[in-house]
Amino acid sequence: MSGYGKRFDGDEFIHQQVLHKYHCLLTLIGIKNMARRILISGALVALLGVAGGAFGAHGLRPLLSEHMMNVFETGVRYHVFHALGMLGAGLSLAYAPTRYFQFAAWAFFLGIVLFSGSLYVLSISGVRALGMITPLGGLCFLVGWGLLAWGYWKAFPSGSTSISPPNGK
Repeated sequence: MSGYGKRFDGDEFIHQQVLHKYHCLLTLIGIKNMARRILISGALVALLGVAGGAFGAHGLRPLLSEHMMNVFETGVRYHVFHALGMLGAGLSLAYAPTRYFQFAAWAFFLGIVLFSGSLYVLSISGVRALGMITPLGGLCFLVGWGLLAWGYWKAFPSGSTSISPPNGK
């Protein structure tokens, strides 16, 4: 029994080990399900970004000024880039289960809603006050990239010689 910890009275030791393994399994299943949700969401958000770009190019170009069209295109560009960031975070979460990747994906999502969403509405409506929301979305993007970098830092220590998931998973 060495290496397994302190032995308890009766079957308590076995019970503790089973509970620990069950908890680890449930945690891993929960993270894998979250990775699945993030990957599906990221793909759908990318789809919406491409559809928004097509709508802007074909439907809005004759209606918007050149400046407002540039504002709309900036929203689309950041939308699609950060949808790809969501997909990267989801794949990373599936490969190396750390919550930093999960938080990064949702920071990207919130950034898309705030940054790109405010630029879409600003370009179509002309309501300049919405421009105050845009930097909050940009901040979410920065937080997302920072969390992604921190997740890689934690998941793949500097002394490792290969890119393999922690604990050989």
